[in-house]
Amino acid sequence: MDYQTLTSEITNGVAVITLNRPALMNALNTTMRLEITKAIKAAETEARCIVLTGAGKSFCSGQDLSDGGSAATLNLEATLRDEYVPMLKAIFDCRVPTICAVNGPAAGAGANLALAADVVVASQDAFFLQAFTRIGLIPDAGGTYWLPRQIGSARAMGAALFADKISAKQAAEWGMIYEAIPMIDFEAHWRARAESLAAGPTETYRHLKTALRSSFENTLDEQLALEANLQGKCGVTHDFIEGVTAFLQKRPAIFKGK
Repeated sequence: MDYQTLTSEITNGVAVITLNRPALMNALNTTMRLEITKAIKAAETEARCIVLTGAGKSFCSGQDLSDGGSAATLNLEATLRDEYVPMLKAIFDCRVPTICAVNGPAAGAGANLALAADVVVASQDAFFLQAFTRIGLIPDAGGTYWLPRQIGSARAMGAALFADKISAKQAAEWGMIYEAIPMIDFEAHWRARAESLAAGPTETYRHLKTALRSSFENTLDEQLALEANLQGKCGVTHDFIEGVTAFLQKRPAIFKGK
């Protein structure tokens, strides 16, 4: 499929979707939001891991403020409902593991787009910025959902109110992201991470995501019951049998993702 604002390629089970408006710091416009949604949905049917990253020196600078008319005529509620929500849900609900490889600055909706992924790996040159209050807005694109869960209420409130730059190193220390990697090693590292997931037990990963996300809303009894149910589903997969067989035979497992 041809795209105007991004590229998508699949190699060895890894789909790499690259935001490709580097002259505009990969700012999100209507076309890009639609294409991200389409690319994620297409890739999850063919790949076993999806990586979202950016072309050039930035990951994503957030909303393209020149897109859709003047500030006085923008319908922000409709834009979020009709364009952002489908994009974010496509990433969050993806059947295969998703990695966001944040190669540079991630600001506003761009920061929260990154946080929608299962795992965020960032270059140490990157930073995250909840820039919204600088233009009289609140964090959107899932920011008010991801941040309190990842870094706690106090840090989430401070990051949103003050719109401070949060370095990749600090983001990793706070638990906002998984890893901050030196730029010289960054691409090789996230590619190795993606290839590892693409070679893993895909159905197990899907159930794992369900279990971890449900824990925020469940009681202990509910969570234990969910664990038992999902573990039962994992126990009838090809990859469970292969994993046990490989362990007993003292060899690496060859998972098929089913």
